[in-house]
Amino acid sequence: MGRGGTVLEQLDAGDDVGYIRELYAARYRRLVGQLVGVTGDVCAAEELVQEAFMKALQRPRQFRALDNPEAWLRTVAVNGARSRWRRTGLWRALAPRIATAPVAPDEVDGDAVTVIAALRRIPQSQREAVALHYLGDLSLLQVAETLGVPVGTVKARLSRGRESLRPLLADEWSAGAGALSDGVGSSPAFPPSRTTRKEAPRV
Repeated sequence: MGRGGTVLEQLDAGDDVGYIRELYAARYRRLVGQLVGVTGDVCAAEELVQEAFMKALQRPRQFRALDNPEAWLRTVAVNGARSRWRRTGLWRALAPRIATAPVAPDEVDGDAVTVIAALRRIPQSQREAVALHYLGDLSLLQVAETLGVPVGTVKARLSRGRESLRPLLADEWSAGAGALSDGVGSSPAFPPSRTTRKEAPRV
């Protein structure tokens, strides 16, 4: 990660950096879990979350003063994912070919692999909303704040996302298809993402 070592080795210990160190230990796994659905790849999710912490370390005092530092980290990571897609221009071309590519089996269970593979096949805006709300367990407001859009837009994207995923996850949703037409924000029969309890990288 960058020059000079791991995420927290680049700055001397101090109150502000110590705060970030504690947040890193406590929130790293959860943030990675939320980004896995957005990126479709465990390694990419880990890199993006670590990059977000690196940006926090550039201005540790200002970061500590934030009202919701975890939300800031999540937004930075999601924006990082968007920048990668725009910069490489490969997502649209590669998506059909990687739709069935396996996600590291030692880190993500079978249900989550199926869902993540399906998410790769729907539009980016829908994927972000669905992944953060259903897999990341964020509220509609939290998703809206992360993506920088109104709550109404999130609701619309979730509705379209469920419709896009319906034929891709027909077997998983067959028993609870009725729930898919319920109001947005309810809990449709959506397979949860269950990553193993993996320790954050040593810092």
